[in-house]
Amino acid sequence: MNSTTPLRFSTLRRRTTRTAVAVAIGALAVGTLAPSAVAAPGAAGPDALQQRLNAMVGPGHAPGALAAVRDRAGHTRTSAAGVGDLATGAKVPRDGQVRIGSVTKTFVSVVVLQLVGEGRIRLDDPVETYLPGLLRGQGVDGRHITVRQLLQHTSGLPDYEDDVTPDILQRHYLSPRDTLDIALRHDAAFAPGTRWGYSNTNYLVAGMIVEKVTGRPLAEELDKRVIKRIGLRHTYLPASAETTLRGPHPDGYHKDGPDGSLRDVTEIDPSAAWAAGAMVSTSSDLTRFFSELMQEGRLLSGPELAQLRTTVPTGAPGYDYGLGIMRSQLSCHRTVWWHNGSIPGYGTWSATTDDGRAASVTMTVDLTSQADLQLAEGAVDAALCG
Repeated sequence: MNSTTPLRFSTLRRRTTRTAVAVAIGALAVGTLAPSAVAAPGAAGPDALQQRLNAMVGPGHAPGALAAVRDRAGHTRTSAAGVGDLATGAKVPRDGQVRIGSVTKTFVSVVVLQLVGEGRIRLDDPVETYLPGLLRGQGVDGRHITVRQLLQHTSGLPDYEDDVTPDILQRHYLSPRDTLDIALRHDAAFAPGTRWGYSNTNYLVAGMIVEKVTGRPLAEELDKRVIKRIGLRHTYLPASAETTLRGPHPDGYHKDGPDGSLRDVTEIDPSAAWAAGAMVSTSSDLTRFFSELMQEGRLLSGPELAQLRTTVPTGAPGYDYGLGIMRSQLSCHRTVWWHNGSIPGYGTWSATTDDGRAASVTMTVDLTSQADLQLAEGAVDAALCG
């Protein structure tokens, strides 16, 4: 790679501090919804969100930004700012498609939990039950790792992202098994169940379990069980070696080199990210998904929704992880359920409150700086505290 800063396809990272929750792999620290990054008193509402988006674009930040906010009645408002194509100067398409990185994990968790509700998967079964002999490595044994531990990042499975970034950028297709083999070259991070540590490998294996149990491709199960079920119109898991976005979209960029020059990385092969971070969506689809996720019976029945919302500590006080979703507090003291994600070209932050409000914000640059992360989370906080 020519880049001096690694590109990431997820954002929540393993390393945690009081003001940064880790949920990605590599050297990216994620800012939490903390007072330093949120709206000032009296700054909530539609105009405040647009002001936030305007602050997210321009020199030193992202070329473009998109957002959607959904109220408790299900009404959605979309916003955009900046430039969608630096070469032509075209505007950001309102509610355009973007790569959502690790927000994919929340979708995959929902599919697994639906299969739990159908009695086809049990959360506390070992991975060995579904994929016998698959997880064997240096300190890794699928007989001692449960499905629940995959979804909540307590398995100790080693991560693979740093190893596959060049393949993503150079449009090299990697199958899930190829990617898993790369991960298993590394030692286990810790003994299963002993602590929390973010790893994309967890969701790679979860996706493989879905395919084994259903006998169908993960993309078809996501489409049938989530996308079509709640009427998402522009959301999908890309096909093998699919490098372009299917609908109107802003181009995605990466900050290259010490001078921060921008490189267009819209066309990549996200196959290595797969169940951990390859999906495509729009801001309005994401707000519908997160809002309806919290409504019992829409995507998950009561027992499975309760499992999704059962959290473990991440090591950062006030920030806990459930099954594919994070829980913390907004500046207005409401509980918020969220996930963020970064993949070459795009950084997304999606969230919902218990009463069904939802917001999603995307910057057209992968989130590799604390400043950009704080801008994205601040916009979400301003939208949900309005």
